[in-house]
Amino acid sequence: MKFDLAVTVREQSGKGIARQLRRSGKIPAVLYGQGECVLLTVNPDELVKILKAQSGSTVLVSLTIAGATTKASRTALLRDYQVDPITGSVLHADLFEVSMDKPIRVKVPVHVVGGIPIGVKEGGVLHNNTRELHIECLPAAMPDQIDVDASSLGISQGIHLKDVAQREGIRFLDDEDLMIVSVAAPISDAKLEALLTGGAGTATEPEVATKGKEAGEGGEPAKAGAAAAAGDAKGGDKKAAGKDAPKAEKKDAEKKK
Repeated sequence: MKFDLAVTVREQSGKGIARQLRRSGKIPAVLYGQGECVLLTVNPDELVKILKAQSGSTVLVSLTIAGATTKASRTALLRDYQVDPITGSVLHADLFEVSMDKPIRVKVPVHVVGGIPIGVKEGGVLHNNTRELHIECLPAAMPDQIDVDASSLGISQGIHLKDVAQREGIRFLDDEDLMIVSVAAPISDAKLEALLTGGAGTATEPEVATKGKEAGEGGEPAKAGAAAAAGDAKGGDKKAAGKDAPKAEKKDAEKKK
């Protein structure tokens, strides 16, 4: 699709000039390509019409440039634009000049056609795996979109790029095994709940820590714990022997008398 856009050459640049343009109802723009960079002034309302009518990356714009010193008519792609995050108004635009006899590389949106796929009717879920495709073609052959018929897809089936019909004058640049659209099997409520709650409240201690606690409190080896226990037992016997010693000596003294 091609649109006409009237623009004007501007001599000055900078934030101050941009603000002045916006206050006067215009916006700044830049035309790149073909070995030069041209500063332009654009009517934002005309630019918005183009953006609403078509995806920006696939729009061919026929420029009529007032004040141009060389070519007053040029063809360009709307490469990028800046929007005010609060008001939503367009603040700036970048255009890229193209030659109608030289191939260009662009991103083209994928459009799923054919109605509801068979697999979706059976309870499956449709996935648009790829939203855009990279292509190479002459500007005049650039399509507005790439149509993909998914009506015959069953559950667990999909369409790869290699399955998409080739178009004359268009070369796909993505990998041929790229998944474009697919129908996934439905997921049960029980499985969904298990995925959402899996692992919650079931945290277990690491194996090493568990073994350590079984061997000895605080992760100490079992031998160390046993040795400590044996030491306590020996110490207890010595204390007990110490307490009974005076009584034994007293009995021996009485016997001698």
